[in-house]
Amino acid sequence: MENLTALAYDLRKDVINMICAGKAGHIGGDMSVMDTLVTLYFSQMNISPENMDNPDRDLFVMSKGHSVEALYAVLAKKGFFSIDEVIEKFSKFGSKFIGHPNNKLPGIEMNSGSLGHGLPVCVGMALAGKMNHKNYRVYTVMGDGELAEGSVWEGAMSASQYKLDNLCAVVDRNRLQISGTTEEVMHQDDVAERFRSFGWNVIDVKDGNSIEQLNAAFEEAKTVKGKPTLLVANTIKGCGSSVMENKAAWHHHVPNDEEYAQIMKDLEARKEAALHE
Repeated sequence: MENLTALAYDLRKDVINMICAGKAGHIGGDMSVMDTLVTLYFSQMNISPENMDNPDRDLFVMSKGHSVEALYAVLAKKGFFSIDEVIEKFSKFGSKFIGHPNNKLPGIEMNSGSLGHGLPVCVGMALAGKMNHKNYRVYTVMGDGELAEGSVWEGAMSASQYKLDNLCAVVDRNRLQISGTTEEVMHQDDVAERFRSFGWNVIDVKDGNSIEQLNAAFEEAKTVKGKPTLLVANTIKGCGSSVMENKAAWHHHVPNDEEYAQIMKDLEARKEAALHE
């Protein structure tokens, strides 16, 4: 787990370089969701460049598609394409590495970015798996601001109705969105209790930036039968540097030279700390 934590900080550096080169990107959410993606792709999911066309592979949809930079970094590390290519081409005219997931790229199951679509589509994927007697699992990551979308709750009802225990959703609960805190924009109350009332098994991940806690939660989700599982990952927006952490202004922001230097220094320090815990 220490090695995966260190990897997550290295991949955050790739995201910073990507955003600075492309002069665009949703940096705060990239930083908060990185540990979830690293846990899924390097510890949990049966997915690789070698089996990406295998009908038995696990499926992942990045519902909070504006945090695509984190997904690009993870997919590059996994070998779907090169990180150098991503940094060179991200957000450039004519590039496939656009600011939301693009299924013309290997490893990306669907285009996303219109918030609220990921969970309903994953319900369909999971239901298809049940109907076809497949053993694959389906995962999606949503933002907490995204929970204001009505389609999320239609998907939640359907997943419970069809007892989709092969479906696991994650809420990146960083409590900030582009226009302020989630509680100010559209208050969340208790996310866990809301999903439980819709018939879901819910696991509250106290530290959603802890790969150890996330890994344990995903393992627990695999044991649940007869209902879908939601992980409420309590994360820090901008996780990795005090320059960014818990600041709504970093929802979409390109670091200047001074900020870049400090962020990279902080990320390296946290990586070293993780390796020596």
